[in-house]
Amino acid sequence: MNIGQKVLFELKKEISETEYERYIKKLVYDARRSRSNIVYFNAPNLLIAKWIKSKYREKLMHLFELQNEVKPEIEITVGKQSQKTSAPIVKQSSEKHNSKSTYLNPSLTFDSFIVGDSNQFAYTTAKSVAEKPGKQYNPLFIYGGVGLGKTHLLQAIGNYHINLGKTVIYTTLEQFMNSFTSHLRSQTMDRFRDKFRECDLLLIDDIQFLSRKEQTQEEFFHTFNELHNSNKQIVMTSDRQPNKIAGLVDRLKSRFEWGLMADIQPPGLETKIAIIQKKCELDGIKLDAEIINYIATHMGDNIREIEGTIIKLNALSSMLNQKITLDFTQSAIKDQLKEKKENITIDDIVKIISKELNIKPSDIKSKKRTKNVVNARRIAIYLARNLTPNSMPQIAVYFGMKDHTAISHAMKKINEIIDNDENFKVILEELSNKVNTQTQNDVQ
Repeated sequence: MNIGQKVLFELKKEISETEYERYIKKLVYDARRSRSNIVYFNAPNLLIAKWIKSKYREKLMHLFELQNEVKPEIEITVGKQSQKTSAPIVKQSSEKHNSKSTYLNPSLTFDSFIVGDSNQFAYTTAKSVAEKPGKQYNPLFIYGGVGLGKTHLLQAIGNYHINLGKTVIYTTLEQFMNSFTSHLRSQTMDRFRDKFRECDLLLIDDIQFLSRKEQTQEEFFHTFNELHNSNKQIVMTSDRQPNKIAGLVDRLKSRFEWGLMADIQPPGLETKIAIIQKKCELDGIKLDAEIINYIATHMGDNIREIEGTIIKLNALSSMLNQKITLDFTQSAIKDQLKEKKENITIDDIVKIISKELNIKPSDIKSKKRTKNVVNARRIAIYLARNLTPNSMPQIAVYFGMKDHTAISHAMKKINEIIDNDENFKVILEELSNKVNTQTQNDVQ
């Protein structure tokens, strides 16, 4: 597998299967023409070339840098026409500050991080660590689900210190492991240890992949001790707490818990709306409130995926020369929503509504006509129709109704309530968000 294929394989891990199959899979790496500072891909048509230019250019450059420590220009050729997709990259201002860093994204700062109830604690502790490294919270261990902002906070700490002229090492655990293996084979472990033990801050992403890597765990244990004994700050991220990482030796679990653990929870609807608004502001994208609410309500809690959706909408709008309307948005992301719907069941919906509205699931499915039960049942029917692939006859069977006309009547009634009751609309959006968030977490 050549470097281009490796990069595309890594990109595949970070995007939806639909987007990979539709766009990235059709790229062909041109090894003959590519060099360390410029990379060529061939695309089957101009549409795909423009799409990749608008959405994946920065990510491709970043992934190549992770592979060979050089951030190249990206060019995409369509037939005999070459579409230049990036300008030469200016290195981070390490010379200005006499500092060192690895692969930090300068846009990931504390100022660009949206704070809400779900991430307030993690944000506050990360900022405290940035301002007073190696002191109170060492190590800092940030954990939470995919796409919630762990890497953003990790790199925000790094960028803060780059601006102070500090030596920062940011790496994923996989890169740490690959570097360790390479230096071990070439008998140059002194160089490896100099790199990772003579820094002011060590930032490790996805530490959970240390699981069952005995040699790497041994080396990381000694690296950790060297840095900690020298009051150098260590920050790690993981998708779970240290004591839940299988195959991690006890002495490492213990050290990971020496400092402070901060979790990031899935964002609430208000936080997701704020994140979308911030993304639009930074990228100069105009979306009205109805579209922002639709995306926030239906796209689950993966912030990285939500941001990708916004970029996709903007790119399609530009290529097709169409205004971004609600209908346009629904059409553009229907495949993504279809994937999500396939993971949601009516049982999931009823369970969440039951918990949030304090009504028994059996009452929601019964024929009781008290106001609160009828209200909960209508919400369940509405969400089942909009968030699952079930047809109206299937939903009618689930709720013990005569036929699909009863579902149609319920849908009509709830749409009338939405139009006339803003408070009810907010409750409905919150419940929809909780369903999307909970079922996505269950799948992961």
